[in-house]
Amino acid sequence: MPTPPSNSRFLLEQSHTPEQINHRLLHVTKHSYLKDFVYGAVDGAVTTFAVVSGVAGAHLSPKIVIILGMANLLADGFSMAVSNYLGTQTEKQFLEKTLAEELRQMEEYPDGEKEEIRQIYAKKGFTGQLLEQVVETLVKDKQIWADTMLQEEHGLSLLPVSAWKAALATFTAFLLIGLIPVAPYLWNYLFSAPLQAPFWWSSVCTGFAFFFIGALKSRFVNKPWYSSGLETLLLGGAAASLAYGVGMILGNA
Repeated sequence: MPTPPSNSRFLLEQSHTPEQINHRLLHVTKHSYLKDFVYGAVDGAVTTFAVVSGVAGAHLSPKIVIILGMANLLADGFSMAVSNYLGTQTEKQFLEKTLAEELRQMEEYPDGEKEEIRQIYAKKGFTGQLLEQVVETLVKDKQIWADTMLQEEHGLSLLPVSAWKAALATFTAFLLIGLIPVAPYLWNYLFSAPLQAPFWWSSVCTGFAFFFIGALKSRFVNKPWYSSGLETLLLGGAAASLAYGVGMILGNA
């Protein structure tokens, strides 16, 4: 009696039917902005908690924590969003410039560009008549020809990316996660039922945020979610500990 396939193997087989493969290839045309969100979330948690830790280490007034924390939240968050916007926009402009150059070279030096295609696919293992068929098929359509050069020769991604969406994802994540370290101090400032030891609450909540962000980050790296979460927690904690120590030294100076 044949052994039934495991659940994971069954799901893998189902995802590789001709219909599923066709559906997946058709929908792989959208850029994911989760990376930009994680990028902003990590920096928001680290930098804001470092500010809170430094002020707490210096034993300054809770109002100072709120002022510096919120100032960092808005200023640094906006700075990161602008940087991400400019970086994404620059990559897009570089892609457009490279595409224009490839199209011009295809017009002026078609034989040389065909030879580049030939050598690219020769390195992939194509030889003889099959290689020539691949080359002739690709160069029939100039857009496919140019896209192939962009991907294979220059290593560029052809997925459309919105610089505004990337910046917005970074800024939103920075504000949402970066607000966590300051939240206990804001609670005590706004409400009549204060939290005891707000820095302790800030540390615990931020620790959970660090771990969650790291676990989310594991979607982009070849690491288990718990390992990535622990790594981010340790790195964020190290940055906060350093800031707290500096605050203590300067506060006692």
